[in-house]
Amino acid sequence: MNYIGSKYSLIDFLESSIETTLSENKETRAPSEMIFADLFAGTGVVSGSFKNKGYSIIANDIQYYSYVITKHMIENNGNLDMARCTQFFDELNALEGVEGFIYHNYSYEGTFGQTYRRMYFTAHNAKKCDAIRLEIESKHTNGMIDDCEYFFLLGSLINSMDKCANTTSVYGAYLKRFKPNALKEMTLTPLPIMKGHVDCKVYNEDTTALINRVSGDILYLDPPYNARQYCTNYHLLETIAKYDNPIIRGKTGLRDNKGQESVFCKKANVEESFSRLIENAKFKYIFLSYNKDGLMSFDTIERIMRQYGKYQVFTKDYRRYKADNARDNKTDPTVEYLHCLIKE
Repeated sequence: MNYIGSKYSLIDFLESSIETTLSENKETRAPSEMIFADLFAGTGVVSGSFKNKGYSIIANDIQYYSYVITKHMIENNGNLDMARCTQFFDELNALEGVEGFIYHNYSYEGTFGQTYRRMYFTAHNAKKCDAIRLEIESKHTNGMIDDCEYFFLLGSLINSMDKCANTTSVYGAYLKRFKPNALKEMTLTPLPIMKGHVDCKVYNEDTTALINRVSGDILYLDPPYNARQYCTNYHLLETIAKYDNPIIRGKTGLRDNKGQESVFCKKANVEESFSRLIENAKFKYIFLSYNKDGLMSFDTIERIMRQYGKYQVFTKDYRRYKADNARDNKTDPTVEYLHCLIKE
């Protein structure tokens, strides 16, 4: 899944920097004896990587679609009956499409006669999404699938629909003509199953509140860097995840995002919020991913982190996330900073 701020291309850099820090501080505990927290988890790329290394994981994201995907990726281990799951995927893919909420509000055919003719999905894919989403909910409500299977199926639907969306990878706008991938028929494809060795827990909360209730050894923070809110950029995935028939507005069919806006996207609040987050964190090793174009300056981050212990920073040049039309990107290269605090 193409995702703003994804650390997929930076995993080697993050892993080596964190491992170097542990080694320099003579950390002798095995991963299975340590807790790794990823409190802005996104699609679970970083927390999944450290789950594979054997760490006990705490993951969190305020966006529900992210929670659904990460809950499967992080909490599901060997607890899934793959024969049953394969049967479920076959049944869901065989469903006839229905004219549900996604069709009536986000397909060109379904929005005929409305003020806005939205082109997020073809009529076929929108109806297929509605049919599968309704059936997943019905199976769960009726006890035919358990929570583990529910989040596996629902997370897979979100990911599968994203692959056929007629967008530039974010949902702040749709394209005026269907691109080739959007014209392909959607097939419900399973998300990968990541095996772990210890218990893991995923939350769907505001990080600034959750930080007061969790503790561990390594805290990884990857908050939004700029003013663009994830709840706006991925509003349609949120609606597929919740399927709550929200009141929507405007050309793009935005849902009410009250309670999901991040303070880290607000220049007036970000410094104070970050300072409180570091102060309240009950972790020895704290790492912050942030790039040179973020709302907080390098000096501000260093000043705050140095108040609480030993500070160092790792840097990596890389090519930033780029949507299809490259809007909002003045240059391609950027610098990623991994700020590190050994909290005293």
